[in-house]
Amino acid sequence: MVAEAKPIVEEHTLDRDCTTLSRHVLQQMQSFSADAQDLSALMGRIGLAAKLIARRLSRAGLMENALGFTGDVNVQGESVKKMDVYANEVFIAVFKQSGLVCRLASEEMERPYYIPENCPIGRHTLVYDPLDGSSNVDIDLNVGSIFAIRQQEGMDEDGTAQDLLQPGRKQIAAGYVLYGPSTMLVYTIGKGVHAFTLDPSLGEFILSAENIRIPEHGPVYSANEGNFWQWEEPIRDYIRYVHRHEGYTARYSGALVGDIHRILMQGGVFLYPGTVKKPEGKLRLLYESAPLAFVIEQAGGRASTGTQEIMDVIPDRLHQRTPLIIGSPDNVALVESFIQERQREAADLAIKT
Repeated sequence: MVAEAKPIVEEHTLDRDCTTLSRHVLQQMQSFSADAQDLSALMGRIGLAAKLIARRLSRAGLMENALGFTGDVNVQGESVKKMDVYANEVFIAVFKQSGLVCRLASEEMERPYYIPENCPIGRHTLVYDPLDGSSNVDIDLNVGSIFAIRQQEGMDEDGTAQDLLQPGRKQIAAGYVLYGPSTMLVYTIGKGVHAFTLDPSLGEFILSAENIRIPEHGPVYSANEGNFWQWEEPIRDYIRYVHRHEGYTARYSGALVGDIHRILMQGGVFLYPGTVKKPEGKLRLLYESAPLAFVIEQAGGRASTGTQEIMDVIPDRLHQRTPLIIGSPDNVALVESFIQERQREAADLAIKT
């Protein structure tokens, strides 16, 4: 007699403990001190800004005056998108009410934005790119926000924030928000890299990946090859190398956060080098390169200008730009090897002449 088949009963159990962003920061700090609570609250505020921006992005195509250009040009000389302005205003509004920071420094503002009512108690500065890759918004592709928290170190009377002109190793926390099929926040406070996914039904960022490690080597190289003939020869040498060797694949979206997140999870290297005419590159050190370098280093990767670790670069102005080579340690070292080889050839030629 054949036994009657029984229907399969699925067990529906929570496979996570629903750790929220603010709670995770306190766990990382292993403390409920004033500093720990401030940092937890700061991350909570960044999460709130991300939720507001994600909500706007999800409806942008249905709203009037949400997409397109404003007609203005920012301090970087770039045309300003309406979503850039909205995202920047969200960060200002969220932190203006917090009592946690004395000033905000953004890619979209020529000078830092001071919050005088917070200055007596706010001991931190938030530096951020409110909406990186905003050119992708109008065609509904990934965009992101990048942020870093720095300690307030004195007040400058002229409001130029000279104390921010310090290397990336002075960052207390850094991370990014990726607005894609889901909204994900990735952060570090120097104790590993952790990812949180926004659960819209809860309105909370829930821990989805802890202690992320970047592969030592990866197949992806991410670069805007449309700039090939504007790059210095060593970078062109590297691109020729990956074209001629198996095991490499090009992936480039034009949105820094999305490309970096791919590299973090799958391994490889992202390159945004300088050009012959603009050797300083395009990406901003304080708002883009240094925060992402902090994240990638904490995951076991590297970030370099090609000749110096990004985290060691000391800026001389608020909106300083820098070349960026970032990702798996083996891949970054390979790019650097082409730069070093050209430097040796130049040195040998100088000796001979």
